[in-house]
Amino acid sequence: MPAPKIGFVSLGCPKALVDSERMLTRLREEGYEISPSYQAADLVVVNTCGFIDSAKQESIEAIGEALTENGRVIVTGCLGVQAESIKAIHPRVLDITGPQQYEAVVAAVKTHAPIGIETGACHVPLPPQGVRLTPAHYAYLKIAEGCNNHCSFCIIPALRGRLASRPLSEILHEAETLATSGVRELLIISQDTGAFGADRNYGGRGSRREDLYSLCVELGKLGVWIRLHYVYPYPLVDRIIPLMHEGKILPYLDVPFQHGSPAILKLMKRPAAVEDNLNRIQSWRRQCPNLTLRSSFIVGFPGETEADFDLLIEFLREARLDRVGCFKYSAVQGAAANTLTGAIPETIKDERWEYLMQTQAEISAAKQRERIGKVVEVLIDEAGEGYIGRSHADAPEIDGVVHLSSRRQLFRGDILKVLIQAAFDYDCSGINIEDID
Repeated sequence: MPAPKIGFVSLGCPKALVDSERMLTRLREEGYEISPSYQAADLVVVNTCGFIDSAKQESIEAIGEALTENGRVIVTGCLGVQAESIKAIHPRVLDITGPQQYEAVVAAVKTHAPIGIETGACHVPLPPQGVRLTPAHYAYLKIAEGCNNHCSFCIIPALRGRLASRPLSEILHEAETLATSGVRELLIISQDTGAFGADRNYGGRGSRREDLYSLCVELGKLGVWIRLHYVYPYPLVDRIIPLMHEGKILPYLDVPFQHGSPAILKLMKRPAAVEDNLNRIQSWRRQCPNLTLRSSFIVGFPGETEADFDLLIEFLREARLDRVGCFKYSAVQGAAANTLTGAIPETIKDERWEYLMQTQAEISAAKQRERIGKVVEVLIDEAGEGYIGRSHADAPEIDGVVHLSSRRQLFRGDILKVLIQAAFDYDCSGINIEDID
């Protein structure tokens, strides 16, 4: 008999995507086939996001769609911790588990779509890197789970627990496997990347220190692009900047500053809130002039005055960050910020969001123009009639892209040097330097 086919819907952030890859790998190891459609699947697993209300709503709608199209649905992921709420809306769901419960998901699938003894284990050997949901030339590498911080707007510790760093040797083995398989870029992720190793006493006495710096040193030996995400502005980040300048890892840093007002940062209970971030940024850029900085911010946090917002805009103008995302504050069930006074009207949130994004668009356009005439390395993401790639300044899906032309045929995963000829607010275009006569 043919093995049951499992449909899979993955929602949320890259960290959830890695969870989906692990679950799919386990299911394939058990002998299950993966279905690309609802109709061909024997049941569907929906890996949900439950961080903010809009994400919860998207997850609820995805569960409903899977029930309508297939009828047999298992729910997992962050929203799974609210099982009663899910059941109240979708009582036909077969089973519900929370985040990171890979074995529980596999057990639930076995219960509701058992594999016959005659089917046996998977006869098609899986590649060493397992099942991946990203293109073959880049991959997310999760180095830790959970978080020890207590940001007042966030419920990640409640959803995913306290910081749990993976052993350095385990991470390096996975990284080497991915690099050997043809991955050209590793995107390092966790809830709090800068805190890596702190829960394990950085490897303990008498062993190699296991912190973010040591990890970057080792990853830098693989000969692939290494990109850091979700790094809070702790002082230890200063040690990593020289590695970027030396070309060991990409000169790219994703630092979620979240605000520019000390009063609001205090209300947010942000880690490293007391750091002088503007001076830190200036110091980083002196050490690594081609450093790209990405960050995210929240407007409309409870108690945010016009003066606080002005400080945020001033921070943006002085920091001149390369890439910026912005969110309008939304109350999250269970978050400490729900008890704060001074709620901001939605119309004010909208106005502040528009002003911030327009301010950043002007900064971004100016920084993009500075790229014209420079030669940059580009990793090809799309190859067809034209080519689309990314430079060190561009993380996949969240940053800009480089449109380029080339007389020679290019393929996904190729890395080449490109002369930037034109720039726009977020993207740019250029030509393969091998085509320049």
